Amino acid sequence: MQSSNFFLQQSDPTATSNKWAANLLRECAKAICDKDSAKIQHVLWMLNELASPYGDCEQKIASYFLQALFCKVTDSGDQSYQTLVSAAEKSHSFESARKVILKFQEVSPWTTFGHVASNSAILEALEGEAKLHIIDISNTYCTQWPTLLESLATRSDETPHLKLSVVVAGGGGASAGGGAGGSVMKEIGQRMEKFARLMGVPFEFNVISWISSLSELREKEFGIKEDEAVAVNCIGAFRKVGVERREEFIRMIRSLRPRVVTVVEEEGDFSSNKDDFFKCFEECLRFYTMFFEMLEESFAATSHERLMLERESSRSILSVLACGGEAECGERREKGSQWCKRLSKAFAAGSFSEDAIDDVKALLKRYQVGWSLFPASGDSSGLFLTWKDEPVVWSSVWKPV
Repeated sequence: MQSSNFFLQQSDPTATSNKWAANLLRECAKAICDKDSAKIQHVLWMLNELASPYGDCEQKIASYFLQALFCKVTDSGDQSYQTLVSAAEKSHSFESARKVILKFQEVSPWTTFGHVASNSAILEALEGEAKLHIIDISNTYCTQWPTLLESLATRSDETPHLKLSVVVAGGGGASAGGGAGGSVMKEIGQRMEKFARLMGVPFEFNVISWISSLSELREKEFGIKEDEAVAVNCIGAFRKVGVERREEFIRMIRSLRPRVVTVVEEEGDFSSNKDDFFKCFEECLRFYTMFFEMLEESFAATSHERLMLERESSRSILSVLACGGEAECGERREKGSQWCKRLSKAFAAGSFSEDAIDDVKALLKRYQVGWSLFPASGDSSGLFLTWKDEPVVWSSVWKPV
């Protein structure tokens, strides 16, 4: 975007004060709602002069939200989103994604919190069973499962047989939080099988990758046998399903007759307010400002992995604020209380044991000060991971009614 496209007025000096990005971005969002084209162009020009994807946290927030707001104004969101995804896919590789995931797990419990909580719940629900079938609908590149295999290997009774069915929708992903294509999953499967042999755990690895979206999943895809104890693990999965199809997706999970369902989602509401642009913008700004500030405090300033996570976030911001097609559906996050309302129609809310909570608390001690854990209350069940007292990730466990 060139500044010559906008009014050549001097930037407001107060824009460089603390949290200037949020102030300017709100001005622009309000102008979009008011259809004030002169104000829109002026604020976009100011943002363009101050923003940078390589600057400090304020400059990065300004840069990525500027991109989304510009696409909103020019009605180019869907095209720009597809262009960004295609560009990311060209540079995507298993090794690069693996480095980003592992580094993120090293510096932040953002993802490992859900892994530890879910693994504890699954192991407890399937204790004593000889044949386990875990259906993994997530975006974790199987990084969750080595610790579970270790736990199975040290079980006091006979080591069970584990079948792991991993769902890959959409034919591939563009970043650390995205999906994995067939060749990537083949390599992951080989690594998992090698590790299972090392642990002495009888193991079978299956991939369901021929679907274009999670809403196409059906019970028959998994080949579940009568003597298998089933667990369904959903990490970041529900937000990938279109809002209008989420209850149908939950009913599909119930048809699998699982002993336990674990659900982990980021705590943000981009769904119920999607028809009110300014409210959706405010929630998106709140969520990603917190996320970018967390990344800034967790990673080195020159971290390549941090840049990759920020670019992934920029695509999500664009999809939420500027896309009107299918692209936006998969980024409509909901909060724990909203997911509980949906899930309680098909399952009974379970609770994490004291041992599971102790496992999570032990995990958090490995990270910098600022992370904490608290139980959900009111309309929610489960556990929240918080960053500086702000709920950021919700983890829950569900049982058949």
